[in-house]
Amino acid sequence: MTDNSDNYINDNSNQNYNKNKSIIKEDDLKTTKEELKIYLQPTYFMDYDIPEVAQFARIRCSSRDSDKQKAIALYYAVRDEIRYDPYDFKNDRVNFKASSTLKKMSGYCVAKAVLLAAVARFEGIPARLGFADVKNHISTSRLRTLMQTDVFMYHGYVELFFNNKWVKATPAFNLTLCTHFNIKPLEFDGVNDSLFHQFDTKGNRHMEYLADRGHFADLPFDQILGECIKVYPEFFGDGSEDSDVSLSGKGLSGYDFHKEALEENKLG
Repeated sequence: MTDNSDNYINDNSNQNYNKNKSIIKEDDLKTTKEELKIYLQPTYFMDYDIPEVAQFARIRCSSRDSDKQKAIALYYAVRDEIRYDPYDFKNDRVNFKASSTLKKMSGYCVAKAVLLAAVARFEGIPARLGFADVKNHISTSRLRTLMQTDVFMYHGYVELFFNNKWVKATPAFNLTLCTHFNIKPLEFDGVNDSLFHQFDTKGNRHMEYLADRGHFADLPFDQILGECIKVYPEFFGDGSEDSDVSLSGKGLSGYDFHKEALEENKLG
């Protein structure tokens, strides 16, 4: 399938924010079937027309009857079966395809969101990508050194439409990783928005919402990569062939985020 992702514009409906920067949704119930069609199509990144992606969805929804039950099953499948790996963020479009993430069984939050959106669409549930900038107080020493900040731009999540409303779901952090970090796993009940880990298991603040980036019908790859390269120059490096960092297209394949988290948590 041709990559037309950069032809997708930000498709946000109007949103307001209160003084605490929480999103106030407007007119969500007015979404029509015609307007939802774009959120059901396969795309270059959401390639559920690939047999392996379709099979992943089909197996996990085989005993579920309602869209709500299917959405919950798919959320937990992507959250826990796909390992979160921030070092997998690299300058490679193929790497962000749902089929690629499924093949590796790991991916960055954006890639995991793409996979969840893809399998939801396969099951007939309208799905779109959402992004927000967040301040993450818990990371690893190596990742903090590479990023030079605790602000994560374009943290990825998914909006799913069923029972006449959009519901947000964030499948980024798998259960094992949450245990390593002493983070409460982010649950999804199909009714309430599941967005960010605000506190760890000890009650310390873990993640703060900073800014909404809107929602999209497909992955705005160039937009995300372009801004992240500017903000995280240490992470992406100079792009030379002998560089082991993400801009080279190789990713930071020698690093193990789960192992780092477990070791640093033991020391703490």
